[in-house]
Amino acid sequence: MSTDAQSVTVRARSPYRGRPGRTFWKTSIAGRDVTDLQGMYTKKFEIDPSSSVATAGSCFAQHISRYLRAAGYNVMDAEPGPANVDPELLRDHGYGVYSARYGNIYFVRQLLQLAQEALSGTVREDIAWRRGDRWFDALRPAVEPEGFATAAQVERQRAEHVAAVRSVLTDSDVLVFTLGLTEGWEDIESGLVYPTAPGTIAGDYDPDRYRFHNFDVAEIVQDFTEFRTLVQSVNPGLKFLLTVSPVPLAATATDDNVLVATTYSKAVLRAAAGKLASEFDDIDYFPSYEIVTSHAPGNEPFDQTGRNVRPETVEKVMAYFLSEHVAGGRGGDAEASAAAAAPASVSDPVVAKAQSGDYVAVDERVFCEEAILEAFADED
Repeated sequence: MSTDAQSVTVRARSPYRGRPGRTFWKTSIAGRDVTDLQGMYTKKFEIDPSSSVATAGSCFAQHISRYLRAAGYNVMDAEPGPANVDPELLRDHGYGVYSARYGNIYFVRQLLQLAQEALSGTVREDIAWRRGDRWFDALRPAVEPEGFATAAQVERQRAEHVAAVRSVLTDSDVLVFTLGLTEGWEDIESGLVYPTAPGTIAGDYDPDRYRFHNFDVAEIVQDFTEFRTLVQSVNPGLKFLLTVSPVPLAATATDDNVLVATTYSKAVLRAAAGKLASEFDDIDYFPSYEIVTSHAPGNEPFDQTGRNVRPETVEKVMAYFLSEHVAGGRGGDAEASAAAAAPASVSDPVVAKAQSGDYVAVDERVFCEEAILEAFADED
């Protein structure tokens, strides 16, 4: 190559020339500890310490909710439990986990359905599922572990819940929502989507009534866009912070290996969240999924099950969040702030009760209905 040709090559312009270091793997990721990944998150909008923050989503969102409270954020609790009751007992019954007692909301369609119900003020009918002689709310079956004596009691308590959800949607300033799953079960006639398959906690699977549905990117984007429009019609200033749960599927209803099914689901959820954040100024995306699953040296985010996120990993995730959003104007080292904010109960094991009535230790550190599906792996 001639000297003149070399000179032209050196002076050639490239759209990648002069880009920030965070946009290159070599400078922002390679060889760095998971606590030192560069440019992982830059907030799109402020979350003021006095802002009313609502939380909802899949089981991983419980970690975020706990840390936000412990870090001094004004996290809403529109459905507090009875006074003078042991806090652990209240949590076992779904109180204080999220901003209302809706349990885990795994699907955006589920979130949209709940908003439609709450803002219309009309409680859905035919949502009582039976297990033995007890009745459960099919749309949040885990919040009453022992169920109710009658279907009428399910409907009465749901009416109270729907009123609480309405206040969450109308009075919050920011909604933090974690997308968890794409694989769900719906009522064939009504299209109603449930957080668990019928027959898992309560109810009974009838293939003539229920069907499996695996949501795609377009459906999720459309559902959240519809949810956003609906809620902002009564709360115009509401902003949204999306995350994607890094927790793998406990089981898949597809014929794929569960790892392959997990990869598909997380890719769909991440793509949908990215699409929404790129289209709307009031929707931000926080990369908890990327931080947990990064290939940083020494990063071992899960325990021996390969599903349960280690408490120290959650602490690292929240350090990145607090480095951008620190309640009360606190500054300093983000990881130290996250450690100080870590709730003592974040590493407590929990026990889930399967359909059979046998207790199955799942050690999720949060309650996750999906983990109950692991019990069915041992059946013939």
